[in-house]
Amino acid sequence: MSAVPADVLPGGAVTVGETVTSAAELGPRARLWPSLAAVYRAQLSRARVARIPLLFVATFQSVGIMILMRGVVDGGEEARTVVAGSAVLVVAFVALNLLAQYFGQLRASGGLDHYATLPVPPAAVVFGAAGAYASFTVPGTVVTAVFGCVLFGLPLAHLWILAAVIPLAGAALAGLGAALGLLAPRPELATLLGQLGMSAALLLGVLPPERMPEVVRLARNLLPSTYGVEAFARTFGPDPDWAFVLGDLAVCGLVGVVSLAVATRAYRRAAVR
Repeated sequence: MSAVPADVLPGGAVTVGETVTSAAELGPRARLWPSLAAVYRAQLSRARVARIPLLFVATFQSVGIMILMRGVVDGGEEARTVVAGSAVLVVAFVALNLLAQYFGQLRASGGLDHYATLPVPPAAVVFGAAGAYASFTVPGTVVTAVFGCVLFGLPLAHLWILAAVIPLAGAALAGLGAALGLLAPRPELATLLGQLGMSAALLLGVLPPERMPEVVRLARNLLPSTYGVEAFARTFGPDPDWAFVLGDLAVCGLVGVVSLAVATRAYRRAAVR
């Protein structure tokens, strides 16, 4: 074996004590909005295939509740609450209940490791999944609202408000569902919490508040979906107070920002463990 001096090797000489470092250039960091759009499309495509039967169940459940309540409620303020609560219940079933189960299972199965290896900001994963699940509720919510208006004889003129109610109430409920799924130590507990949240949206959102005890009314005010129900129900009146409608929608938006921020922080903690 012959030793070849370093100064005769191609590429020049290397002196003793000199270290050569060639730092590999990293690619540009993924931006939030393109990453969010990619996650949103992927999640929406997945939900479209796997969640259609569950969306049918959510819509059928809300329609069935309205039919049952038709024998108890004739019209007026109570009918508005029943229709608005049943419509928002579809959002709660998918955005809160199913998203809590999804993130709970994703955390338990190690699926978060897959997202952690991608150049995707944590906020894009949480926001994209939450947006996809909330968007998936649009057909069922619209069908429920139209059926309820026809069933109880309510006007259809202001159903356009659903274009604001669905994304804002969906953001609040989806953020809550994602946070429950990511913070729950076990997937079974995430499923239980999601079911309890949906049951609370059912009992406190659909039933007229005038017939509830004062303690239950206070608990109702703590539920994010309540403000979506109130905003939608106010539009059925002959002269809606749009200031109160906007106020209820603002509360939904604020809760959505806070809950999604909590879910993003929980995702960061769960992804590095």
